[in-house]
Amino acid sequence: MKEHQDDRADTAPEQSFEEMLAQSMAGSPHLEPGDKVAATVLQIGAEWVFLDVGQKGEGVLDIKELLDADGKLTVTKGDTVHAYYLGREEDDLLFTTRMGGGASGTAQLEQAWASGIPVEGRLELEIKGGYEVKLAGGVRAFCPFSQLGLRRQENPEELLGQSLAFRITRFEEKGRTIVVSHRAILEEQQRRQREALRKTLKEGMTVRGTVTSIQTFGAFIDIGGLEGLLPISEAGWGRTEDLNGLLRIGQAVEVAVKSCDWEKNRFSFSLRDKLADPWDKVGTVYTKGSTHTGTVARLTPFGAFVTLEEGVDGLLHISKIGQGRRINHPREVLKEGQKLAVTIEEIDPGKRRLSLAPAALNAEGEDAAAYLDRPPASMGTFGDLLKAGLEKKKRA
Repeated sequence: MKEHQDDRADTAPEQSFEEMLAQSMAGSPHLEPGDKVAATVLQIGAEWVFLDVGQKGEGVLDIKELLDADGKLTVTKGDTVHAYYLGREEDDLLFTTRMGGGASGTAQLEQAWASGIPVEGRLELEIKGGYEVKLAGGVRAFCPFSQLGLRRQENPEELLGQSLAFRITRFEEKGRTIVVSHRAILEEQQRRQREALRKTLKEGMTVRGTVTSIQTFGAFIDIGGLEGLLPISEAGWGRTEDLNGLLRIGQAVEVAVKSCDWEKNRFSFSLRDKLADPWDKVGTVYTKGSTHTGTVARLTPFGAFVTLEEGVDGLLHISKIGQGRRINHPREVLKEGQKLAVTIEEIDPGKRRLSLAPAALNAEGEDAAAYLDRPPASMGTFGDLLKAGLEKKKRA
């Protein structure tokens, strides 16, 4: 194979292939077409990738099969690739990661079905229950909607025209009935990724993932090989009411691994752990006796929670709000979202709590005590109105 030899000449290693393969075992198992092997990349040429497949001969693989969607090579020398044996040509052992690169016809597709070799196909039409897929050689196959991906496709028509790898799950009537699955390929990839993650994934690590679902209690993140939950409480240091304002489905995120339970298949992640803890400012910026402008975040029967900054909240107890006047609920004098100047009275580092009191001036420059003590506007009692009327007559 001249093109193979040219690739060798262009990228000749310091050590000859004969020397590199000298350790090949004389009793290496015999390969049959369709056999799957884990091969080591020995050399990368202009058109071919040369593999150590544990035989007395070199494995060769078309370099196009190892390029990503942007045309970039996905392997380097020394990497392991999984490939299927096709047969021998001169001194070379031919391998592929999938079938369908040429006009293979039904005979090769039947071999792919029997051996479990992936085939390449193009989504041509949306038909009842799935897609019509065009395989190599113009052979038609059917892919059910449920077998296209790991999750339900919201807009099936948007995938038309795409070329994907498929596993043939049914081959009947000499190829007149062929059913394929892309999901089987994805599940196999997921299993391999999961096996690799089990060896490396640890609590505290930072990983990249994709948002797959957003719920009221959190978001699910796929990190390739497994999916875990980002609880809403781990979205940030502040209080998060709705994750839809922070995340979107399909968004790439960087999260910290919070916990791993391989036995129960439960994994949790955190965005908060990737951010600086604002509580670190307590004791330096936020000190006992210091005054700050905050925002009333929540009103409860026992007081008002005031946010000094995201992740730093304090409690303004109801007993301090009425300024000596008894009130039944903070909402009688405060409202959520209101700016208010407060003074830090007490700090509890262990419980991450701040006790607050109204400052001398609020955010509008008004005396806070007077503001909080201001009775709600009203017309007064009937006696008050009668007394005011009599005084008005006397002045007249």
